[in-house]
Amino acid sequence: MSENRHSSIGIHGLHAHEGARGFNRIRLLKRTQRVALLILGVLLVGGLIVMGLRFAKGSALAETSREQQMRYVSVISPKSSAEDSLMRLPGTLQGSIEAPIYARTSGYVTRWYKDIGDQVRQGDLLAQLDTPEVVQQLNEAKAAQAQAITNLQLAKSTFERWDALRKRDAVSQQDLDEKRNALAVAVAADTSAKATVQRLQDQLGYSRIVAPFAGVVTRRNIDIGNLVDAGGSSRILFTLAKSDPLRVYVFVPQNYAPQVKAGNKAEITLRELPGESFRGTIARTAGAIDPLTRTMQVEISLPNPDGKLLPGSYAQVGIKAAGGSQTALTVPSNTLLFRPEGLRVAVVGADGKVHLQPVTIGRELGVQVELSSGVTAADKLIVNPADSLNEGDMVSVEVDEADNARDAKPAAKQESAS
Repeated sequence: MSENRHSSIGIHGLHAHEGARGFNRIRLLKRTQRVALLILGVLLVGGLIVMGLRFAKGSALAETSREQQMRYVSVISPKSSAEDSLMRLPGTLQGSIEAPIYARTSGYVTRWYKDIGDQVRQGDLLAQLDTPEVVQQLNEAKAAQAQAITNLQLAKSTFERWDALRKRDAVSQQDLDEKRNALAVAVAADTSAKATVQRLQDQLGYSRIVAPFAGVVTRRNIDIGNLVDAGGSSRILFTLAKSDPLRVYVFVPQNYAPQVKAGNKAEITLRELPGESFRGTIARTAGAIDPLTRTMQVEISLPNPDGKLLPGSYAQVGIKAAGGSQTALTVPSNTLLFRPEGLRVAVVGADGKVHLQPVTIGRELGVQVELSSGVTAADKLIVNPADSLNEGDMVSVEVDEADNARDAKPAAKQESAS
């Protein structure tokens, strides 16, 4: 009985021990599962975060790439030719009289009296030359003239005596003819001596360099002690210009040449004088077309009483040119693309894509051209398009308000003038 009791106790003790171990295993397994799930969740969250960061970086990189590939352009719209009837051409202001001053005799510069920027009157002394050789030649010529006068007096008195003798038939006619010939030679020698003296006196007078007309000295190329030679191939001593009035030369295209007449008005503007315009008058035209440039030269007289305009300045000249087509459109010349397939303009569509549109030039207006076909007034043309621009390129448009304002301003001036 005791054995049974012991056996039963032993058995009961063994079953309790195994149950405790199983319970611990279950707890450990559950804990391991929770840790594994936690680690898996952390890895999943980390993976999602990494994928989100990579996606964001990829999107930013793609956006940056698109921005770098995007071209930013300025556009302008064509205008009707009827809105702008001023033909604008480049020109250069010149003095009404411009002359380089040369020396008429050789010598050394002893003094100069006028410098650049000085206003001079006609006959004012510009410089003085020392010409000792001319002085010596003049003295020799005067001595030769005195000798010629003496010989003339002797030949004249001799002829008179021989003429009286011939009347009394005391000498032959041959002797009288010889005396008459000697008198003629003496007269010629005297005349030649006088001419030589006069020439050398004039040459000596050229040692005084004087202003041939009233104006301003624009250049001085000499200094004291310089040796100058006579003649047009020598050094230019001074350059003199008359700045009131000024002359402006422009070259009018052949299409407009018949409309430009002497007496028409012209408007001159300079970049360094914004907001100011000056009125000139067409003085004369060449009356013929240059076969090389197909243009006609036009001279414009521009008053300059206050000397505000400087000779040599670059200017824009506006000449009224009537007869512009109502359907033709004008665009700046810097919107044109010269391609092997022909003349093109870059038109920006509503989707931001570029279309290279063929165009035809009707007339050239200087800084602008008149297109007879290819564009409409609603088109947006790229200003200064790059040579690398191709069909279908994407661009970002920036409307060039400054160019629109500049193009609209002359038209407004013309309307007010008309």
